[in-house]
Amino acid sequence: EMSEMSERSKQNVAHGLAWSYYIGYLKIVLPRIKNSMEEFSRANPNLLTCRKTWKLHILIPLNCDIYDDLEKADSNIQYVTDLTETTLARAGTKKRVYKHSLYAIRDEENQLWHCAVEYATPLQSLYAMSQDECAAFSRKERLEQAKLFYRTLEEILKGSKECADTYRLIAYEEPEEAEPHFLSREIVWHLRQEHHEEVSVLEESHPHTPSTALDSAELNLQISVSDLPQPLRSDGF
Repeated sequence: EMSEMSERSKQNVAHGLAWSYYIGYLKIVLPRIKNSMEEFSRANPNLLTCRKTWKLHILIPLNCDIYDDLEKADSNIQYVTDLTETTLARAGTKKRVYKHSLYAIRDEENQLWHCAVEYATPLQSLYAMSQDECAAFSRKERLEQAKLFYRTLEEILKGSKECADTYRLIAYEEPEEAEPHFLSREIVWHLRQEHHEEVSVLEESHPHTPSTALDSAELNLQISVSDLPQPLRSDGF
């Protein structure tokens, strides 16, 4: 009976997608991401100067609208290269390739920030379900499922020791009026926070230097459980 109730309310969709994404992908690639960034940094010492950004930045648009080409999503996001790929035998596929792309993100001051970034691909499934009559998935249900996906994935990753400090979830809601550089500003905001985190760690090792670390509450994204979309942070972007 509980299973039928869950099916009717679609509560299990986002939960299952989050676990599948973690087990079938993130748990495989995240423990290897820092080594790939380290290798790239040795060959390009001036591009990845902040070690706190040596993570996979995972975009989670709550409207589930995903671009296959990030450069088309925002012209301030430019592809640089692919990091070293990982090749594994997986579920009958020999030499399955896992790789990540490095991008240069241009901010309002024309400064370039470099990071590995990609969308959370399960959101494509949520979007496709909302477009398929057989799934009977409304736009409101899609939004709630996207929020649940984010919360579930966040909890899973928080409990994963092997994935600690290898990722950053970037959940956001697109503004009602189109803004051509909204996404690049969103990514840069997170990169700046990581930079501040690294600076604060360095300053903590020198007790005589005042700390410039931001309050932890300012760094936490809060996803509302209400029916109406709520701002994810209060920094003004």
